[in-house]
Amino acid sequence: QVQLVESGGGLVQAGGSLRLSCATSGRAFSNYAMGWFRQAPGKERVFVAAINRSGSSTYYADSMKGRITISRDNVKNTVYVQMSSLKPEDTAVYYCAAKSGGFLYSQTYEYDYWGQGTQVTVSS
Repeated sequence: QVQLVESGGGLVQAGGSLRLSCATSGRAFSNYAMGWFRQAPGKERVFVAAINRSGSSTYYADSMKGRITISRDNVKNTVYVQMSSLKPEDTAVYYCAAKSGGFLYSQTYEYDYWGQGTQVTVSS
């Protein structure tokens, strides 16, 4: 079992930046690929970014490419996502997820564990 706790969300003006963190506990963090997803009100949960177990490979959704960086610290058992040039359409609940596996994963059904989410609101 892996527990995931997101933090770092909040209210930011358009053009601003935020760094979200996802602290994990439980089984060996370095065995898990990690991902970030977001869900806007009334919409499906969609992929934002993914990172492999070692942190050597990353993958981003086109909607945020160039504005987002995912990273991980396998000593602190934490994954991060740095977002910049935020837009009102980035407003959503952001979730981190863990997948036992050696690749990059972008589908919600592929992930084994989920956090409770953190709200990001971008004002215009």
